[in-house]
Amino acid sequence: MAPYESDRTAGAEGLPDEADDVRAGRRKAARYVVPVAVVGVAAATIGLVPALADSGDPSLPKITAEQLIEKIAKSDVQQLSGTVKVSTDLGLPSLGGLESGMLSSATKGSDGSSADPQSKLMELASGTHTVRVAADGPDKAKVSVLENAAEYSIIHNGNDVWAYDSKSNEVYHSTAPAAEKGQEKAPKDVPTTPKELADEALKSVDDTTSVTVDGTAQVAGRDAYKLLIKPKQSGSTVGAITVAVDAKTGVPLKFTLVPTSGGAAVVDAGFTQVAFAKPAASTFDFTPPKGAKVTESKDTKDSKDSKAPESAPSRGDLGKGLDGLKTIGKGWSTIAEFDTGGQGMPSGSSSEGGNVSGFLNSLGDHVKGKFGSGTVFSTRLVNALITDDGKVYAGAVTKDALVKAANAAH
Repeated sequence: MAPYESDRTAGAEGLPDEADDVRAGRRKAARYVVPVAVVGVAAATIGLVPALADSGDPSLPKITAEQLIEKIAKSDVQQLSGTVKVSTDLGLPSLGGLESGMLSSATKGSDGSSADPQSKLMELASGTHTVRVAADGPDKAKVSVLENAAEYSIIHNGNDVWAYDSKSNEVYHSTAPAAEKGQEKAPKDVPTTPKELADEALKSVDDTTSVTVDGTAQVAGRDAYKLLIKPKQSGSTVGAITVAVDAKTGVPLKFTLVPTSGGAAVVDAGFTQVAFAKPAASTFDFTPPKGAKVTESKDTKDSKDSKAPESAPSRGDLGKGLDGLKTIGKGWSTIAEFDTGGQGMPSGSSSEGGNVSGFLNSLGDHVKGKFGSGTVFSTRLVNALITDDGKVYAGAVTKDALVKAANAAH
């Protein structure tokens, strides 16, 4: 079906007077997702695999891109349950399964529990997964990742957040801090639903972005509009983002991100089943199984000892500890720059060092410029340039864009 309107730039002439309110609405917490604090460095690259194939183009009243964005912002669904298919195709080099273990180890929480969401949810950054979600207002939510003969669940019920890994029979417990009325109770650093991913994408909508309505679709048996978001800048690895928006509720049902390089989607998130009804109260009940190892989060224990509310880390905290973290450019071509303190690629001065250097170098492309020399490590979405003197330039941009930024910084 042809788009409902021609290319229109968000942020340019034509935006409604309520644009500021719409932007504020986009930042509202997704109320049907467990608000757990986990490492968010992969938030932009975590993807969910396709829902059931679109079954036809339903006939719906025409709507503009601005009206559809506003519909998403005003959506206030508080009760739902459903199943989401999850997958990611970042194009990471195959290391015989080692990359999954490295990713999990690199993000494992200091509490050391296999049920810690900080490490467990990062597994969604690769492979294909099935996720069940349920929510009843801002204080009751459940997310379950289904595995072969096992299940990993996170349950938020009131002030308690429980995580249970049936494979290891381990439980992780933390508390959700109290919040001001109308504010989210805790940050959500790893998107696990199409709405969370859509919210992240809509934060980037400005004068560098083309936004149109690209027809209609049917997802999980529901009629939806398709919002098409495209960067107008060159240098970005993001080709286009499509968000299927439920025509009745305004809830994003499916999220698809394709790279400029083409091929399969890097991120494709969609409900295969969804119902906007109150889940059974027992859905959010949890008692540690007999014999399970229970780990209290360090923050929770410290909170109890000090009698102060728990303070969960946010994405803004991720840059702390990096020397001079700053950004270059704007919009879809933004590049993060920071200094590792002179720790560039390992040298080959020893047998062991040479082996490590050779292995890492084999995964990247050597580049040279005014900045000196370095290595670019690439995925289909996020690329990073590590210079020999320890500078890092990273973003959802091309290799050439990273080299240009490094040259300009010298």
